[in-house]
Amino acid sequence: MRRRQPERHYAERIGWLRAAVLGANDGIVSTASLVVGVAAAEAARSSVLVAGIAGLVAGAMSMAAGEYVSVSSQADTEEADLERERNELKSDEPFERKELAAIYVGRGLDPSLADQVADQLMAHDALGAHARDELGLSKIHRARPIQAALASAGTFAVGAAMPLAIVVLSPPSRTIPLVAGGSLAFLALLGGIAARVGGANSLVGAARVTFWGALAMALTAAIGAVFGTVV
Repeated sequence: MRRRQPERHYAERIGWLRAAVLGANDGIVSTASLVVGVAAAEAARSSVLVAGIAGLVAGAMSMAAGEYVSVSSQADTEEADLERERNELKSDEPFERKELAAIYVGRGLDPSLADQVADQLMAHDALGAHARDELGLSKIHRARPIQAALASAGTFAVGAAMPLAIVVLSPPSRTIPLVAGGSLAFLALLGGIAARVGGANSLVGAARVTFWGALAMALTAAIGAVFGTVV
């Protein structure tokens, strides 16, 4: 009989997928909006490119720093909760055992079976049982600051490079429509792929990122046209 492969769950992708999608989406939207706004102010192509490249570098570093600090704070909070559980297990293990059993009763087990489950899980890995069932922490969802920072910065740079490539390849008179149209196409593709990887509806994922990207570019283009300044 063929041995079944271990199941892979969508939840396992949450950590890197969230940071990657956020980074790529921000890279496309912010850089395309910046480029469109500067171009709408009738700036030279060199100025448009300089603004876009500066936006790419600054944005990637900002995304990396922001993700690292944010996810590190989450990791610190998780570790603080785990440390408190360690201390409580050392100081009053019987109470912690009853607390764990009460959780299982609340989930539908009868009291005697809940006591047995709590006893066996506590004997195997007391801290792990409390982390999972009392605190809601698991290996799948644990905070990974470095992974989040690298994924966010890398995908931001890739996303930001797309509208910049269009600027380089397009004639100056067509920069705004080509950057806007190409960036919206990239956003739709990104949203659809991200939704599919996460097990969600691809059309819904594509539609929501495209809508917000179009709104951002429209606003910055309007500002650039009205004020004639770099935005």
